[in-house]
Amino acid sequence: MASSDETLDAEAPAGGVLQISLSALRANYRQLRALAGGAAVAGVVKADAYGLGAAVVVPALLTEGCRSFFVAQLGEATALRSLLPPDAELFVLNGLSPGAEGPCAAIGAVPVLNSLDQIRRWGAEAARRGAVLPAALQVDSGMSRLGLSPAEVEAIAAEPARLAGIRTVLVMSHLACADEPAHPASAHQRAAFRELVARLPHTRLSLANSAGLFLGPDYGFDLARPGIALYGGNPVADGRANPMQPVVRLQARVVQTRDVPAGAGIGYGFSRVADRPMRLATVGVGYADGWPRALSNRAAAYLGDHRLPIAGRVSMDSTILDVTDLTAMPQPGALVDLIGPHQTLDAVAELAGMISYEILTSLGDRFERRIVREG
Repeated sequence: MASSDETLDAEAPAGGVLQISLSALRANYRQLRALAGGAAVAGVVKADAYGLGAAVVVPALLTEGCRSFFVAQLGEATALRSLLPPDAELFVLNGLSPGAEGPCAAIGAVPVLNSLDQIRRWGAEAARRGAVLPAALQVDSGMSRLGLSPAEVEAIAAEPARLAGIRTVLVMSHLACADEPAHPASAHQRAAFRELVARLPHTRLSLANSAGLFLGPDYGFDLARPGIALYGGNPVADGRANPMQPVVRLQARVVQTRDVPAGAGIGYGFSRVADRPMRLATVGVGYADGWPRALSNRAAAYLGDHRLPIAGRVSMDSTILDVTDLTAMPQPGALVDLIGPHQTLDAVAELAGMISYEILTSLGDRFERRIVREG
């Protein structure tokens, strides 16, 4: 998969290897930018770039011309600010908790203001500094999560002085059902968004997340904010093949192998009992690494093209595989695929009753991380 590998961890071997393809990440960004038409495309890098490491993801996106980045919390923005050039925007989606206004202004981050109280406090910080401070305004177009309610938008329209000291650089909202293209909620939210922004200062507009970009050009507005699609997750849930390139490959190392007789109990609780003489291989990845316990007796690993079913429960630090049908027992240290060509990120998430976001953001820090820059 790679022509240029970089291992970030000094100590090896770990129980597993997490390979991150920055070339695929960049290709996904280019694809989303083409899909966005005339809209600019930001990078959503909250939760440490969905668990893959903002320190490696952000520079890769910068090389593709990305200049707008979104995180969820001010602490994330503080950690990220030194990676960004002066012309890059850094938005904090959750706005500001009381007392965070000064630190936010100090690093030049742009808060996404979600309430009249946040607006009041950011305006007070601007007055204290004798400056005009940039901000984004989020409106609630129907998701009932974050954002100014229609009544709060009306209050601003009736009293524009509420925004004194604030330079509005973006008005945004978030789609609740964009991953279901036939769902009527997206069109309703788009219409509500248009009505709400008409009451606010004229500036750039942003509505589309990853899935929103696939709804068509009416959702792009001025700035799109893809997240999961950048990292290779399927942005749509209507049965279509994933249009994005896979960014992660997760492998586990074999720790030990053994032969067991028919009737042997396997793993905690003996949730699997050998129905024949079996060969087992234990790998050093478990739920403490983000490999879900819900995959017990359901998912598999792969050695080449050979499927190796999980036998018994996934443990904290290990998983047992049924390797009976292999012609040769895998040796300790051998790598098997958990997420890879034969079992995608989205397939693992479905088997676990989760979504791809959960899998990515749960992958722990015990993996040996290999960064693929080209190829």
